[in-house]
Amino acid sequence: MKILVVDDEQAIADTLLYALSANGFEADSCQLGSEAVSRAEGGGYALIILDVGLPDMSGFDVCREVRRSSDVPILFLTARTEEVDRIVGLELGADDYVPKPFSPRELVSRVRAILRRARNHEPANPSGVASSRVFQVDREGLRIACKGQWLSLTRYETLLLICLLEHPGRVYSRAVLMDKVWTDAEETEDRTVDTHIKTLRAKLRAALSGHDPIVTHRGLGYSIDP
Repeated sequence: MKILVVDDEQAIADTLLYALSANGFEADSCQLGSEAVSRAEGGGYALIILDVGLPDMSGFDVCREVRRSSDVPILFLTARTEEVDRIVGLELGADDYVPKPFSPRELVSRVRAILRRARNHEPANPSGVASSRVFQVDREGLRIACKGQWLSLTRYETLLLICLLEHPGRVYSRAVLMDKVWTDAEETEDRTVDTHIKTLRAKLRAALSGHDPIVTHRGLGYSIDP
């Protein structure tokens, strides 16, 4: 499995490349965000480790550009640890966030966890999700159409919507959604669910002329309007 390391500090990049190769991964690196976007568009990578502070553009901007054409897992690596930075990263579609200084062993463990989720996750309903007049689910392709148009969703937005569509009207707690969507996650944070619900709602409103089918049940969780 090939991993792209994007960091302009050569010492850190070399450390990551060594740790990854020692654990059976193939990895290469680049120092510029623009090059990272170009490589991601070319495909071939199972995961991107992305530094937020790059010489030519921020890691957040790189993530935004990559998400226009790819759902390759992205792990942010940064010296900035404020909660707002974590939330911005998650809203842009990042899969995890590791602050500097970091343990190479822990980072490799997080890489493995992300790749397991990407490789092994299956929606809870083995027979697939029934289509409706509004949503059509391609379970094998892991994509969802809304009123005949494929939605541009990240992996976790897709899995989250599939989970809600399995039982329209059923209220799912944050804990249940974490267990179903973010399997094998080392950390379970309610804010992770709330952040992805927020971005998913924005995309559904755009597709449904302002209508928001996701219902918030205060103190309980979320459901989708049947």
